[in-house]
Amino acid sequence: MELNLSAVTKPVERLIATAQNGLEVLRLGGLETGSQPSPYQIVESVPMYKLRRYFPPDSRPGHSHVGEPVLMVHPMMMSADMWDVTREDGAVGILHVAGLDPWVIDFGEPDKVEGGMRRTLADHLEALNEAIDTVKKITGKDVHVAGYSQGGMFCYQTVAYRRSKDVASIIAFGSPVDTLAALPMGIPPNLGALAADFMADHVFNRLDIQGWMARTGFQMMDPLKTAKARLDFLRQLHDREALLPREQQRRFLDSEGWIAWSGPAISELLKQFIAHNRMMSGGFAINGQLVTLTDITCPVLAFVGEVDDIGQPASVRGIRKAAPNADVYETMLRAGHFGLVVGSKASEITWPTVADWVLWHAGQGPRPANVVPMEDQPAVRSETDTGVALASRVAHGVGEASEVALSLARGAAGAVGAAGKSMRTLAVETARTLPRLARLGQINDHTRISLGRIISEQALGAPDGEFLLFDGRVHTYEAVDRRINNVVRGLINVGVRQGDHVGVLMETRPSALVAIAALSRLGAVAVLMPPDGDLEEAARLGGVAEILTDPTYLEAASRLSLQVLVLGGGESRDLQFAEDADVIDMEQIDPDMVELPGWYRPNPGLARDHAFIAFSTSSGKLVAKQITNFRWALSAFGTASTASIGRNDTVYCLTPLHHQSGLLVSLGGAVVGGARIALSRGLQPERFVQDVRRYGVTVVSYTWTMLREVIDDPGFALHGNHPVRVFIGSGMPTGLWQRVTEAFAPARVVEFYATTDGQAVLANVSGAKVGSKGRPLPGGGQIELAAYDADRDLILEDERGFVQVAGTDEVGVLLARPRGPVDPTASVKRGVFAPADTWVSTESLFRRDADGDFWLVGGRGSVIRTERGVVFAEPITDAVSLIGAVDLAVTYGASVGDGDTQVAVTAVTLRPGATVTTADLTNALTNLPVGLAPDIVHVVADLPLSVTYRPVVDDLKAAGVPKAGRQAWYLDAERGEFKRLTASVRSQLASGQ
Repeated sequence: MELNLSAVTKPVERLIATAQNGLEVLRLGGLETGSQPSPYQIVESVPMYKLRRYFPPDSRPGHSHVGEPVLMVHPMMMSADMWDVTREDGAVGILHVAGLDPWVIDFGEPDKVEGGMRRTLADHLEALNEAIDTVKKITGKDVHVAGYSQGGMFCYQTVAYRRSKDVASIIAFGSPVDTLAALPMGIPPNLGALAADFMADHVFNRLDIQGWMARTGFQMMDPLKTAKARLDFLRQLHDREALLPREQQRRFLDSEGWIAWSGPAISELLKQFIAHNRMMSGGFAINGQLVTLTDITCPVLAFVGEVDDIGQPASVRGIRKAAPNADVYETMLRAGHFGLVVGSKASEITWPTVADWVLWHAGQGPRPANVVPMEDQPAVRSETDTGVALASRVAHGVGEASEVALSLARGAAGAVGAAGKSMRTLAVETARTLPRLARLGQINDHTRISLGRIISEQALGAPDGEFLLFDGRVHTYEAVDRRINNVVRGLINVGVRQGDHVGVLMETRPSALVAIAALSRLGAVAVLMPPDGDLEEAARLGGVAEILTDPTYLEAASRLSLQVLVLGGGESRDLQFAEDADVIDMEQIDPDMVELPGWYRPNPGLARDHAFIAFSTSSGKLVAKQITNFRWALSAFGTASTASIGRNDTVYCLTPLHHQSGLLVSLGGAVVGGARIALSRGLQPERFVQDVRRYGVTVVSYTWTMLREVIDDPGFALHGNHPVRVFIGSGMPTGLWQRVTEAFAPARVVEFYATTDGQAVLANVSGAKVGSKGRPLPGGGQIELAAYDADRDLILEDERGFVQVAGTDEVGVLLARPRGPVDPTASVKRGVFAPADTWVSTESLFRRDADGDFWLVGGRGSVIRTERGVVFAEPITDAVSLIGAVDLAVTYGASVGDGDTQVAVTAVTLRPGATVTTADLTNALTNLPVGLAPDIVHVVADLPLSVTYRPVVDDLKAAGVPKAGRQAWYLDAERGEFKRLTASVRSQLASGQ
C-alpha cells in the first residue's frame, strides 16, 4: 500500500507553524508584521499634549502646498496611535493620499506624566482648544476636527466653547450626545443616571482607571465578539499570512491601544454628560464658564454605527437637537463601535467619506453620496426605544440565530422594558420625594431648619456640586458655603447678632444670595428691601438697624440714616456715598482675623423663628410680610417635591431675590433639591432662550403674566432641543398657560397657591387641568373648604353650630389647620369642625371638583354682587382667557347708581391682529362652573402690570362703566348671549337699572 506523505507532513508542519507563531506572540506580544508607522512631526509639545502633523510638507520650493487640515482627537482611554494602526488602511494614510493635511492631538499616557492622573475633563478641552489655534496659525486655514467616541464629545464641547471660531466642520464617530437616550447594554436611563452620579461622587474621586481596566471594560461591552475574535486567532495561528493583515489591529485592541484614565476626568464625564446629560440640556462648565452646544454653528458629520452598542444611534443623533444652529449630516454604517474608525469598513467607507466631506466643504467636489442630512428625532421616544436591540447585537456578534427567533426576543424584551420603565421612574421619583416630605412632616416649632442650614448640608454632602450660575459662570456649593461663612464673620465683626433685623438692598446677583444666606446662618432676620419701593417706610416696618447693600444701591442706602454695610459689586467697586454716611466696606474685612464670639452657633434658627421680612403693596401702601423658617421650608420642600427637583436640574430664577417667589420658590426649591440656580438680571425676553440653553435650564420660575413677555417677543423662536421640563409659579392666566405649554412642549406648568404665612399650600402637579390650583401639598398641613353663602358673605354652620363642609363644585372659604406660629393679623377661628379645634381662614374662595382638585373663585372681598346675583371674578377671567384672540383679561366690579350695587365688568386685551366676536364671548361664558357671567366685556388697549406682572385694575375700577363702542358688549340676560354695547344700554347699566 502506497504511503501518502502529505497526510503525515501537513499536520506536522501545521503544528510546527502554530508553535513558532505562538512563541512569537508570547515573546513579543504579537506577530512581527514589518509595517512601519506613518511619518509625523511633533509641532507642539507641552505637558498636557503633543501635537503631531503627519506627512509634514516638504519645505523645498514647489513642495509646500498642503490640503485642508483635519485634526483628529482620540478618547481618553485609547492611544493616539489609533489613527495609524495600519499605514495603508489607517485614517492618516488614507486622508493623506486623498490630498488632506492630517493632524493628531496626543494626550499621552497620563500615568507616565507628572500630574497626569489629576487631569480633569476641562484640561483635555483646553488642550484641544489650544491645538486648534496652533493648526489654524500654521496652516492659515479653518480646521476640520474629527473625534472618535469620547474624542468626538471633546470636539463638540470644545467647538461650542470657542463658538465655532476657526472650525470648518466637526466629524464625529460613534460619539454620544443624548447619553440617556440609549445607554450601553440596555441600561435604563434613570438607573444609568443614578449609577453615574454615585460613581462620580464616591468611586472615581478616589480611583483611576488603568489601561488594562479600560481594555477589559471595552471588551466586556461586546463579549461575544471578543471571544469570537480570540477563537479565530487561535484557529488560524498556524497560517501567518492569513493573520498578518489584521495583526496590528488585533494587537492594538488586545494590548497596545489602551492607556490610563484619570479619576477626576472620569468623574466629570459621568456627572456632567451622563448623570446630568448636559450635552443635550446645555449648561456644562469648562473652567467655570458655562457652555451649550447651541453655540455650534459649523457643519457637523456624525458617523452612526447601526450595531454600535456604545455610541448608540439614538444617542449619537442627539446632536441634531442639541446643535439647532448647525447643519447636521450623518453617515450610517453597519458596524460596531471600533469598526467605525478601524478595519475593513472604515478603510473602504469611513475615511474616503471623510475625505470627500472635507473636499466638498473646500469647494473641490460634490457632497458624498452616503452623507445625508440628519432628520429630526421624535420629541418623545417610545417606551420600547432603548437603543440597539439585544437581537441586533447578538446577530452582529455571532449571526447564528434565526430572524424569527430574534424578532420574538426583541418583542418580549420590549414588552418587559415598557412594563418596567414606569415602575423604575416611579421608584426613582418616590426615592427622591418621600424623604423630603417625611422631613417636612416632622418639622415642629423647635426644629432647627433654615436656608443657611440647608446650604451647609448640601455643601457637606456634595462640595463639588454646582450650585450658583450667574453671567455665564458657575460656583460650587463648597465655594458659596465658604463665602457665606466669611460674610458671617464680617457681620459679627461689625456687631450684627442673632435676632437683629438687617435690611438687604441689593441687585439679584451672587452677593445678594450670599448676604441673605449669611444672615440666616447667623440667626438674624433678613429684611428684603424693595428697590423700587419706599425705602424709609420699609426700614421702619422692618425694624432695620443696619442695611446690607452693594455699590449699585449704596447711594440710596446711605440716605437712610442707618449703618450701611457694602458687600460685593463684582469688578467695579467705585463706592460713592454722602460724606456724613456711616458706611463700612465689608470686602475690606479679613475673615481670618475675626475671632468668633462664644455665643455664636451656626444656623441656630428654629422653625418658629422669623427668618425674613418681605414686602408687598396693598391699595398703594407698603405691607410687611413676616416669613418664618417654617414658612420658607414649607415652600422650599414643597417646590422641590412637587416639581421633582434634583441634582440634575437647573432652576432659572426670573424674579428678584427680594420677591417672595425668588426667595421661597426658586432659591428654596433649588437648595432643597441640591440643584443649580441660575440668577438673572431681571426678565430679558430677548435673552431668555439663549440663557435657557447656556445654563441648561430645566425648571423656570414665574409669577403671573411674566412669561407673556417671553413668548410675545418678536425674536422668540425655539429651534431644535430645549431643556425645560417644568415651569413653576403662581397666577398664570389660563390662555397664557396653554400658549406656554404649546411653545415649550413637552414641558408642563406646575401652578401653586400659597398663603403668605404658608398655612395653606395647593399645587397642580400634573398640569392636566389648566387653571386648577391642584390639591393640598403632602406634608403641608390640613385644609378644608367651609360652605359659604356669597349673598350674605357668611360661612355656613350646621344645626350643632359647627361649620359645614362645602360640597362638590360648591363655593367655599379655604381654611387651614395651623402649623407653627400664626400670623397675628390672620383670621383665626376656633371650634370650627370639632370642639376647641383651631383653623385659620385664608379669606379665599374656592370650589372643589369631583376629582378633589381646587379651583380659585376669588377673594371674599372680590365677590361682585349685581342686580342679577353674585358674580365671581376668577372663573370668568379663566374662561375668557382661553379665547384664542385674548391676550390678558381681568374681571372687576364697577359701582353704579347710588354706589350700593355693582356691574361685573371684564376687560380684555387682544393679541396682535386678533378680534373677538359676540359668539366667542357667548360660547366662553355660557355654563360657568359657579356664579354668573359678567354684565359687560370690553377691549382695552393695555392692562398695566405690577412689578410682579400681576394685572392692576385700580384705574379701570375708578373709570366706572365702560363706554359704548364697537369693542364693548353687554349680556342680554333673557337670551343668555352677548350683544354690542350701545349708549342707551350703557346708560341703563350705569344708573343701576
